[in-house]
Amino acid sequence: MTAPIRRTRPTGQAGRALVGVALALAWVPGWATAEPAQPDLVARSEADAAALPAVLLPLQWSQASAEMSTEMPAVDAARSRPEPGPTELALWWRGFGDNELMARVDRALQAGTSVRGALAAVEQARALRDVAQAGRWPELGASASVQRSRVGDNPAANGWRAGLDAGWDPDLAGRQRAGVAAGEAELQVARYGLEQARVDLAAEVALAYIDLRGLQARLAIARANLAAQQDTLQITDWRVQAGLASSLDLEQARAAAEQTRAQIPALRASLSQTAHALALLGGQAPAATQSLLDSVQPIPLPPADLVLSFPAETLRQRADLRAAEQRVLAALARVRQADAARWPSFQLAGSLGLAATRPADLFELTSLTRTLLAGLSASLFDGGAARAQVRAQQAALEQSRIGYEAAVLGALRQVEDALAALAGDRERLARLRAAAEAAANAELLARQRYASGLIDFRTVLDTQRTLLSAQSELEATRAALSADHVRLYLALGGGWTPDAAASNP
Repeated sequence: MTAPIRRTRPTGQAGRALVGVALALAWVPGWATAEPAQPDLVARSEADAAALPAVLLPLQWSQASAEMSTEMPAVDAARSRPEPGPTELALWWRGFGDNELMARVDRALQAGTSVRGALAAVEQARALRDVAQAGRWPELGASASVQRSRVGDNPAANGWRAGLDAGWDPDLAGRQRAGVAAGEAELQVARYGLEQARVDLAAEVALAYIDLRGLQARLAIARANLAAQQDTLQITDWRVQAGLASSLDLEQARAAAEQTRAQIPALRASLSQTAHALALLGGQAPAATQSLLDSVQPIPLPPADLVLSFPAETLRQRADLRAAEQRVLAALARVRQADAARWPSFQLAGSLGLAATRPADLFELTSLTRTLLAGLSASLFDGGAARAQVRAQQAALEQSRIGYEAAVLGALRQVEDALAALAGDRERLARLRAAAEAAANAELLARQRYASGLIDFRTVLDTQRTLLSAQSELEATRAALSADHVRLYLALGGGWTPDAAASNP
């Protein structure tokens, strides 16, 4: 239902009044603002805070507390070990002490396709927020027309018109304000999505780089073992020629060497594929990382006790959790917007124009037309559509609240899983170091005793196979331990700072 109130003034003062009203409406405080203030993520309104589900975070991680209890009391450990600042968490890859890794991560953060796509998503969200914000301003339009008409046998008549039209919705029910709040929250979601894309990309680059260095180490081990097996094959050949060994020993030695040689092409192929993946993460062509294949570096490892000193509160700094929080606030604003749409709306409109039958008469005072309009519209019966829309938005709000809770619980699990893997691989690495050292000594002794004719060739084969397996597992576990650190930093939300995100346009 619409109840217009229309009035037409014949005097020239109405035109000036219309322009003055339009300008005044544009500057009314609280009715139209050029740029909304950034929401404070800590100090929220009580209604916004109530929309977020309460999720309790642990005081300390279970895996970390278990390890600390074997060394010192938890209180003494917390006092003796200073808590790392946010800079260490934001730039965690620098703690690995590998210049190539730092350069690869920095290059990927600048040129990675996932980051550039997230930047475009931020621009889209900002534009949609501006669209919602523009609805709170008065609208001003211009029009001009020329008309020629004829009725019956009457002479043809011309009509010339030009004018300005203005309209404004004061948003008494708050529908547009809620839409702007939702657009602002969705912009924050996109901004945190950009930061999460950077976090994920840094971790992916680090994991690919660690994988590459691990493959290089395993390739070097395979080549070293192949050289030792070729020496054994040469000794066996000499012993066969001297009648001290059988041809069976020679064929076994040749089979062992060829089996080790067959591992080298597979390792080289995996190495090239990992280098290609690393180039893609940096927004480069696959051949751009060919230099990495030529330079062999050890697997990077951060300080052993650095990651365990971060408290559980650090989870609140995860960009994906902040994005989930903003989704809840956006859904809450959509509920308010849907509820406000049920109330009557009030509009103000006006026009100022010129109308004449000849172009020369357009600038005469008698051709001036003025109109003011105030309208009130409300829905009397819509079959329950408005209420259903409110319920739909309330269901969407509940989904976002559940999603936020699931994101927090999932983050807790990621940290605990990373800590468990880290503890297990640390113990496994210590055991494999001892095993590899013993296997190397056993293999050396076996070759020496075989050359002296004191043992049979089967013992040599067994020790060489054990050595190759132990050394390969040792390097694979060292790479897994380094990857565990990366996954723990990722689970803790490392790779960004809230201050840097707030400074982004």
